[in-house]
Amino acid sequence: MIPGPPNTDPPIVIFDGVCNFCSTTVRVILQNDRDGRLRFAPLQSRLGGKLLRLHGVDPVEADTFLVIEGGRALTRTDAALAIARHLRFPWNLYRTVGILPRGLRDAAYRLIAKNRYRWFGKRDACFVPTPEERSRFLDMASE
Repeated sequence: MIPGPPNTDPPIVIFDGVCNFCSTTVRVILQNDRDGRLRFAPLQSRLGGKLLRLHGVDPVEADTFLVIEGGRALTRTDAALAIARHLRFPWNLYRTVGILPRGLRDAAYRLIAKNRYRWFGKRDACFVPTPEERSRFLDMASE
């Protein structure tokens, strides 16, 4: 079998647009994405919900970032590690978390995800990018 060309589509990050922690994380990513390649969709958007469902994640119960990169869907710390590969120093140092067993790192991720609204708060409306950031967002229309 001859391998096809590599997937060059920009990675897509689906995130909880009403979560303060998640929205702050997206702001950090936007400011530190070395090549400006990452694209975003809130899980509350039509496209975000569709992509979550397509990859077996219930948008209503979603407690994870989802990163679609190279035709694969990554969740929890695997998604965070994929994002970190695109970031500038010091944010790219998060990749070192990858040396920990997935079960351990995902347990910590689930703890934060479960408590994210209580610890960091929740917005009344979905994350809104600045006009300069708008081109990096794929679909802001709510369902």
